[in-house]
Amino acid sequence: MDGKKHKQNEAFNKAIQDLEVANAKDLWKLEVLGDFRLKDTRKGPMDLNLYTKPQSTNAKNRKDKVVQAGIREVCDKKATERVYQSIARFWYQAGLSFNLIKLESFHDMLHEVAHFGKHLKPPSYHDIRVPLLQKEVEYTNELMKPLKEQWTSFGCSIMSNGWTDRKQRSIINFLVNSSSGTMFLKSVDASDYVKTGEKIFELLDSIVDEIGEENVVQVITDNGSNYVLAGRLLEEKRKKIYWTPCAAHCIDLMLEDIGKMPNIKKTIQRAISLVGFIYNHTSTLSMLRFFTGGRELVRHAITRFATSYLSLERIHQEKTNIRKMFVSEEWNENKLSKDAKGKEVTKTVLMPSFWKNVVYILKVMAPLVKVLRLVDSEKKPVMGYIYEAMDKAKETIMKSFKNESKYKDVFAIIDKRWDIQLHRPLHAAGHFLNPEFFYANPQMEFNGEIIRGLYDCINKLLGYLEMEKTVHKELAHYKAASGMFGSTTAKAMRGEVAPDKRQNISTFSHLLKCLCLIYFVCICSSMVADVWFRYSLFATTCNKDP
Repeated sequence: MDGKKHKQNEAFNKAIQDLEVANAKDLWKLEVLGDFRLKDTRKGPMDLNLYTKPQSTNAKNRKDKVVQAGIREVCDKKATERVYQSIARFWYQAGLSFNLIKLESFHDMLHEVAHFGKHLKPPSYHDIRVPLLQKEVEYTNELMKPLKEQWTSFGCSIMSNGWTDRKQRSIINFLVNSSSGTMFLKSVDASDYVKTGEKIFELLDSIVDEIGEENVVQVITDNGSNYVLAGRLLEEKRKKIYWTPCAAHCIDLMLEDIGKMPNIKKTIQRAISLVGFIYNHTSTLSMLRFFTGGRELVRHAITRFATSYLSLERIHQEKTNIRKMFVSEEWNENKLSKDAKGKEVTKTVLMPSFWKNVVYILKVMAPLVKVLRLVDSEKKPVMGYIYEAMDKAKETIMKSFKNESKYKDVFAIIDKRWDIQLHRPLHAAGHFLNPEFFYANPQMEFNGEIIRGLYDCINKLLGYLEMEKTVHKELAHYKAASGMFGSTTAKAMRGEVAPDKRQNISTFSHLLKCLCLIYFVCICSSMVADVWFRYSLFATTCNKDP
């Protein structure tokens, strides 16, 4: 009997060796030589290492099957390892980001390949470059149709953002944001006219025509003088459309202006020098990681001033460890400690006034960075929150200091940027129509600045006298929290959710339609930034093709 088992196992092993083990599906369906078969009970990739033992009342057969199952598990494991290693090798050779392994489309691809079987031939260079690409464009356009259908009901925002690619071309990306999500529209090479406001206006105007003027609530751009001129020209021509500067860019400019204040500027420069010195030398970087337990500092980035705050924040968090590093025996024995630059950064680290100024800057900038994170977020509609967020930021700064003289100049900078660029009728209307804030502040309806912004939006976005009259009547119910606004559910949901964008527009009153037109438009074009790198890689790859 032992000889029979041995021969059976040898036959099984030979069959396994002859099999294309990369195909897990075929491997599982292998009919084992002997008096039993393995049944496919697996439901997906997670079941690769699982085996359901067949029911049997024969003890000897069960023992034989346990032996065969053990062999199969080993083979399955080795097959899986080969497949994984092959995938990993492709990943490394192609230079792909590790995060791409999480893409649903990658897992869909593996499923389709496994379902097809071992005789699948890969697509050709031409296939993936031309016909398959065209089909994917058609598929993507179909995916975008539901988003476009929402534009007529809830309106949309056209977002633009300029950047310079690796070939020093001035590229402008255009996206369309609505209550259903954000879709990429196009990228335009504006190298020949990007500095000219009139030409930028013509480009923005053509984009509005492409989307449909009746569907557009606002056009968002950055705050450059050329875009400011283009935005004004657009509002003059398109009376029902707002031009809005990017909120994130405005707040970043606030931080930049604050960073130009003499004492703050000097402290930031010292921090940049400190971090730069540490990271420019292998020995100091090694010492830093030893004293911080592997925690890194944040290096200043020219393109976004908020990184100055992040850099100072991390330096302050590691204050004790950095000071220990620069008074340590290792540092004193390092030849860099005798260098002029080394002496300078040592002096900075041991300077009490430096750390005092760091704390001051963090108190001033932290509330504004919090607002910046809010407007950069896509977790909730921000239009109804930016007004309150800016007020709270100023209030937080004020409470951080006992003396008004310490924040007076900072407030002047904030107010200037807010009044000239960031404060818009849409922001005021969004604040008024946010029940979380309106019902918490009964005096809001007497705030002239907010009411003017609200009425301006009603007039501009609706545009029909009878509809405007209806909205003003419904505003009375909103203010008094009567009717649908006073229901138990409505009261319980204040501050928790925005109006339900999934409802059919016919179920909304005219006021709620106006609310949705305001509430669900975005205030920031910074989400375009993720497209920069992707577009640059795509364009570079295409240009390499013959």
